[in-house]
Amino acid sequence: VLGLLLYDFLYYWHHRLGHEVALFWAAHVVHHQSEDFNLGTALRQSSSTFLVGWVFYLPMAILGFPPLVFAVVALIDLLYQYWIHTEQIGRLGWFDRVFASPSNHRVHHGVNERYLDKNYGGILILWDRLFGTFEEERDDDPVVYGTRKPLRSHDPLWANLEVYAALARDSWRTRRWGDKLRVWGKPPGWQPPDLAAAEPHPPFDLSAARKYDPPLTSAAAVYAGLLFAALIAAGAHALALDGGPPLAGMPASYGTAYAIWILMSLWALGRWTEGRTQGAPILAGVLSAAALAVILTAGLTATTGTVAGTLLLAALGAVRLRPRRAASGPAAVGPDRSGPTTADSR
Repeated sequence: VLGLLLYDFLYYWHHRLGHEVALFWAAHVVHHQSEDFNLGTALRQSSSTFLVGWVFYLPMAILGFPPLVFAVVALIDLLYQYWIHTEQIGRLGWFDRVFASPSNHRVHHGVNERYLDKNYGGILILWDRLFGTFEEERDDDPVVYGTRKPLRSHDPLWANLEVYAALARDSWRTRRWGDKLRVWGKPPGWQPPDLAAAEPHPPFDLSAARKYDPPLTSAAAVYAGLLFAALIAAGAHALALDGGPPLAGMPASYGTAYAIWILMSLWALGRWTEGRTQGAPILAGVLSAAALAVILTAGLTATTGTVAGTLLLAALGAVRLRPRRAASGPAAVGPDRSGPTTADSR
């Protein structure tokens, strides 16, 4: 119990600094890019959190907590936070005053001014009450989810890199060496004085917030859903192999190629759903290349023939069902690679 209490306390500070320090925000932003709030949002995690997150939990090692205890309490803290990502559960009375709850966590994911940078607690919301970061959900201020600099893309690679890219760009363009370093340690949205004078961020306008929702036909939506489900299954298969070869008798390097193909397919599918001109040929090419690789590496059998045939049909579907990019409106806006566009990039 003591280990869980200490872990949750350290998690509070890990989470809080993940919103208050630009470098840590870059490693956390993926979780907040979702403009919907549901159990799927809980699974939306950054690929780089592990690079910096471990630092916050060193006190547990220094105090002598065994690795097994750390692993168990970390898992409990993580699993607890899954169920609070929902709009289907309302206020819970006294529970909301003590624990992180769906209502409290909805506030945390809001871009509304009163909700920004609030309610960091993993299991206990008491940490927020103690350190002045608690905010109650209000009926007169409905939560608007997402980030103040919307991703506006289904590209999973760009989702993980957009904030790093913006920070690197500001660090490169500012003239003072001190500011080149400060960019990474300041709060998200901070600009060096020279950049702020030349290209100041416009103020955030909550009333202008719109969900990114590129238009898809029913057939295209079904196709995208089926292909995404297949790629998730392939990803689970790759994880189950634990880095081994995807097929018996294949060299271990094929496992790496397998993982790269899954990543490239998800990237191509994201661009395809946005209706980008090159999205359809890229997705068709990735799927066709996989079909050819299956035959060349494993030979032609009933199983490999079925897999290759399915991949080729999917490639054909990518071309025949390709979405058309909207001519105008928020849904047509692609990923913004020009850097932060609001006074606060969160």
